[in-house]
Amino acid sequence: MKLDLIIKNGTIIDGNGSKPYQTDIGIKGKYIKNIGQLSPLDSENIIEAAGLIVCPGFIDIHSHSDYHLLINPQAESKLRQGVTTEAGGNCGYCAAPIGGEVLAERSLQYKKHFDLELDWQSLPEYQNRLQNAGISINYAPLVGHNTLRASVMGMQDRAPAKSELALMCKQLEQALGQGAYGLSTGFIYPPACYAKTDELIELAKIAKQYKTIFSAHIRGEGDNLLEAIQEMVEIAGCGVSTQISHLKAAGEKNWHKLDKVFEIIEDARNSGLRINADRYPYTASQTGLGALLPDWFFSGGIKEQLLRLKNKNTKERIKKHIHKNHPKENFWEKVIIARVTKQENRRYEGKSAAYAASLNNQDKLDFILDLLLGESMQVESLYFVMSEDNLRRILKKPYVMIGSDSAALADYGVLSKGKPHPRSFGSFPKIIRKYVRTEHMLSLPEAIYKMTYQPAEKLGLTRRGLLAPDYFADIVVFDLDKIADKSSYEQPFAYPEGIEYVLVNGKITVKGQEHTGQKAGMTLKKDSAL
Repeated sequence: MKLDLIIKNGTIIDGNGSKPYQTDIGIKGKYIKNIGQLSPLDSENIIEAAGLIVCPGFIDIHSHSDYHLLINPQAESKLRQGVTTEAGGNCGYCAAPIGGEVLAERSLQYKKHFDLELDWQSLPEYQNRLQNAGISINYAPLVGHNTLRASVMGMQDRAPAKSELALMCKQLEQALGQGAYGLSTGFIYPPACYAKTDELIELAKIAKQYKTIFSAHIRGEGDNLLEAIQEMVEIAGCGVSTQISHLKAAGEKNWHKLDKVFEIIEDARNSGLRINADRYPYTASQTGLGALLPDWFFSGGIKEQLLRLKNKNTKERIKKHIHKNHPKENFWEKVIIARVTKQENRRYEGKSAAYAASLNNQDKLDFILDLLLGESMQVESLYFVMSEDNLRRILKKPYVMIGSDSAALADYGVLSKGKPHPRSFGSFPKIIRKYVRTEHMLSLPEAIYKMTYQPAEKLGLTRRGLLAPDYFADIVVFDLDKIADKSSYEQPFAYPEGIEYVLVNGKITVKGQEHTGQKAGMTLKKDSAL
């Protein structure tokens, strides 16, 4: 039988942590057919991989490309760093299922900024839209609690009525039955910030029933970090497989808490709870500038929020809240404006909040609130609040995987705006360059495991994450001596070097570090052999 492709003489890192070995890989259709010595006569297409590493495609367990895959289906920044599968719908925000006022609000936002029509509500409708568009990577959806809650009860600062919680449970169960890989929440974002623990336990029980995960941006990563970790343990106590998103201790005064965080997590794991975490290899985070505002500010939705920003007394109340939480002046040097939507504000991108305020001769807090008002809350920022030493300690933990916490971007088109976090372009190559090749903190098989088979097992991805016969041919071929992330905070739109080939479902999608235009990605469904 003729093979479609042979990868010859590569050094195999199979994904499960085993030692490297040299051999060939034969591919037929979407699948790996053979692993072993093969004759060049067995295929007309040969990738000569002598001196190169061959490993499974990287699985980004914490991604935010839900809408970006429709805006630019080639997923350039992810594919070129070796990512072949993303888990989307993280931090509580999913593209589907969706309805109610949150659908109306997002429809206006995405039409205005990206000319994208949101013409779906259910998960199957959304997945059909993705598949019809043609995507270059595989996409595994989570159901976002924030989107679910907003669809059912809007942005209300209250507990759900019994009927509302029942409807959330019903919609979650329906989506999980349709193939979603679990439930996510973003406890610091509205409206999940208004939800009590028992609400999430009720939903997590359904995720457990469907043998899927519960993933969370925890309720606090700084001053209330330990309480937030304890809440995750409490939810995990219902038996659901739990994922702590982008594990960190934010703010220098909280860095010392990491020992206690590890103790809480490891005690829970030793008691039988299934708790894991993920992390990106950078010490700055990225989220909305509005994350600095108090929870009560977001109640009622965007119209109410903008009215509050126009009210002088309310603004003073907000400023007192921000100053209480961030009293040190140098904090504003560590907050960088990453992306705005209006041309007149583009001069602030890449600048600290302190410097941007000085350009306007404004008080820092007045500047921030005026910018949020002028941009209708659509401002992204970087926060330099983490410790490199803590980052190393987190990455070394055996229960921690690698996730970029980013969307797929490109160096052209509408997804090339602003000064976004370099993690969109560099997370996975940086792990290998810095923590494997340079610092020898992780072995190469250990790092590859954290980026392939470990997340595949956690999510329950079928026949992905390993180089093995009958597994999908999602494969990365790279030069260990040359692989390097080139993206920086100053110049984020830079693709990595050293990744020679990326195969998605058997199709060569990156060749010679360039996207081939292939769109062989699939919309994945839990417990499906698709």
